[in-house]
Amino acid sequence: VQLQASGGGLVQAGGSLKLSCTTSGVTFSRYHMAWFRQAPGNERVVVAIRRPSGDTHYGDSVKGRFTISVDDAKNTVYLDMNNLKPEDTAIYYCSAGSQFLSRSTMTRSQNYDYKGQGTQVTVSS
Repeated sequence: VQLQASGGGLVQAGGSLKLSCTTSGVTFSRYHMAWFRQAPGNERVVVAIRRPSGDTHYGDSVKGRFTISVDDAKNTVYLDMNNLKPEDTAIYYCSAGSQFLSRSTMTRSQNYDYKGQGTQVTVSS
């Protein structure tokens, strides 16, 4: 399994970005696909998860602003980020985890088997 994240950059507050995670060796119906983020000095926290069933889960701070989706034909996971805030500044990581993750374990980065390199998102005020 390989994961390649891209799409990060510098944007003003209120702006939008779309992150992409190109995958290989992943069948979306058999994996949890997730975006996590980590700001300097902070732990890695969940941003958005797409479960094998297609259900989605979002961190409280991004609900209503971010959307996770997948394109099976392109083997790609997306994170649409709207109304960005300075506190969204972080390195964003794409991860793939077992289909058997529970609702309590799926929100922890350490429970994901595969992690890609991060992409930096910086939101200026």
